[in-house]
Amino acid sequence: MNASYVFRVTFRLDPSDAHVDPDTFETVLRIPAEPPGADGWLFFQQHLWRGDVADAEHMRRVAADRLAVDVVSISFSELATDEAYLTALKTTIEADLARFNADSVDEVLHQHFGSSIHVRDDGFDTE
Repeated sequence: MNASYVFRVTFRLDPSDAHVDPDTFETVLRIPAEPPGADGWLFFQQHLWRGDVADAEHMRRVAADRLAVDVVSISFSELATDEAYLTALKTTIEADLARFNADSVDEVLHQHFGSSIHVRDDGFDTE
C-alpha cells in the first residue's frame, strides 16, 4: 500500500557567505501519505482544498521544514496512489463520514483533492 502527496515547489537559496546563480529552483516534493487511520492520515483534510493547498503560507512552512530551504511557492499536483491505498482511504473515510461534513466518500475526495487523485500501480516512487 503506497501513496504520496505530490507538490511542485519553488525554493530559493540565500547563503550568507556566497553567491549562487541562479538562486531560485523548482522541484517536485513527494510527502509519503500515512496509512488511513494512522496518525497523520488526515493530512489531506488539514492541508488541501479543491485540489490545491488550503493555506499557501502554512504549506510553504511545511515544505521549508522538510527541505531546509526558503520555499517561495508551493502547489499541489496530485495524490499518487496505488489501488490498495485508495481503497483503504475510501473505507476509512466512509467509517467516519460525519467528520468530513459530507454526504459521500466521493464528495470528501472531491472537496480535498479535486480531480487530482492518480492511481499508479506501475511501481511509482514514493520515497
